[in-house]
Amino acid sequence: MTRGKTTTGSGSARGWVSFVGSGPGDPGLLTVRAVDLLRQADVVVTEVPDHAALVRSVLGLPPDAEGGDPAGPEIVDGGFGEDGQPLTHAARAKVVVRHAKRGLRVVRLMAGDPFLYASGPEEAQACVKAGLGFEIVPGVSSVSAVPAYAGIPLTTKDCREVAVVTCGERVDWSQYADARTLVLLSAVGQIADISKALVAAGRSPQTPVAMTRVGTTTDQATVTSTLERIGADARAARMTPPAITVVGDVVDLRETLSWFETKPLFGWRVLVPRTKEQAGSLSARLRGYGAVPDEVPTISVEPPRNPLQMDKAIRGLVEGRYEWIAFTSVNAVRAVREKFEEYGLDARAFSGLKIAAVGDKTAQAIAGWGLRADLVPSGEQSAAGLLADWPEYDELLDPINRVFLPRADIATENLVAGLVDLGWECDDVTAYRTVRAAPPPAPTRDAIKTGRFDAVVFTSSSTVRNLVGIAGKPHPSTIIAVIGPATAKTAEEHGLRVDVLASKPDVDTLVDALADFGASRRIAMVEAGQPVTKPSDRKPSGRRKTTSAR
Repeated sequence: MTRGKTTTGSGSARGWVSFVGSGPGDPGLLTVRAVDLLRQADVVVTEVPDHAALVRSVLGLPPDAEGGDPAGPEIVDGGFGEDGQPLTHAARAKVVVRHAKRGLRVVRLMAGDPFLYASGPEEAQACVKAGLGFEIVPGVSSVSAVPAYAGIPLTTKDCREVAVVTCGERVDWSQYADARTLVLLSAVGQIADISKALVAAGRSPQTPVAMTRVGTTTDQATVTSTLERIGADARAARMTPPAITVVGDVVDLRETLSWFETKPLFGWRVLVPRTKEQAGSLSARLRGYGAVPDEVPTISVEPPRNPLQMDKAIRGLVEGRYEWIAFTSVNAVRAVREKFEEYGLDARAFSGLKIAAVGDKTAQAIAGWGLRADLVPSGEQSAAGLLADWPEYDELLDPINRVFLPRADIATENLVAGLVDLGWECDDVTAYRTVRAAPPPAPTRDAIKTGRFDAVVFTSSSTVRNLVGIAGKPHPSTIIAVIGPATAKTAEEHGLRVDVLASKPDVDTLVDALADFGASRRIAMVEAGQPVTKPSDRKPSGRRKTTSAR
């Protein structure tokens, strides 16, 4: 089932096909045009298994959404037919043509670039034969992208020529005896024979060689060697396809230009125990440092059991009952906003009302509503920090002495008590409930307990309690990163030793602190002459000292 759009790029009722290059693997390498077409598509015909997840990620669909989700396009597996057999180029072209003839916008998502070592030309010719309009959206090719992610430039001022070779039995390697840079495709299984042939043709046995597998992804791995040794080194490293091999002096620059595999958290599998609604920004920042976030919902945010208290408070807000409204979380902002939408209200109802936010993230959520926070803590971003800056009630300056405080059902009383001490009256209203989520799948629980996660980031005390409650304690080798002192105390109460403590209670600061920890750990290993490993690769008996972001 598709969304039923029939308008096409060509203006024809016969549909339209966009051959879109997906690049070599990193979703961030999709072009702006590619993303735009995926959003408009009725049908997406994929090429490799990872494409379905890529489409869902780009469109913001649930990871397990099935093709035909009304919020997105129909996703058709172009790698295999209904009988489970791999599709030939001709068979895949028939699938594309069939859907386009239904009058639909079809995106044929192709690995790499549609017109570079791909079946794009053959499938486009099938569209021409069928009288269908089409377009080509180039993608970043693995030929250039994978070496770039390995820190290897294909040309320099001294190496200005490049030859790309698809390896096979009929290649005349004597043609490549000069000093040109070679980019070899499909060379993994033949690299020993290829290197011997190149040496026999006249290239030095000491010519640098690099082989990079699954390039541009966080599973990327590179072996650097020479023509003389690459066969043995590739076998020792268990290199498997897909891989790109570069031969030439440019490989020597990797030692100084490697940027991707040297990211502070490269390849780290990081557990993110958060609410589903709030995990996105944290995970995106982790990916920026090279980590592989694994989001495990531990908390579900639900409406209050009795909505009458919240309804009464919203009416009071509209009627001018309050001088202040204090938001202590993004969830509180969301809960009030949902109530406003339910009543058909908008931000104009806040006219004359002072707004306080517990921190920058909450202030940003308020700004997203078109409002500006009048008070954000100048120091610690917490209830205590909010109280430190909150003005005392003044009968002359404050016509109303009441504060609306929409919060979670498990919120502490410290803020209310502090406001009362300052002369204010508080309507402490349950705006939402936090309840423990269902346990994660058995493989995830096993990975938590056996140390297959490199780190876990805790953003609140409740995430600590709930994760331990639904999945058990993380293994002692797992790095524990927490957002603040209260969360650190809860972690220690549950038998966890904290390795990383954010300098302020902010998600970005927490991830930055974990990255600083990873960078320091990597530098120490390099300086000691040790191979760079992940925490899950080693099971140290002791934990490291707590560090803070600066």
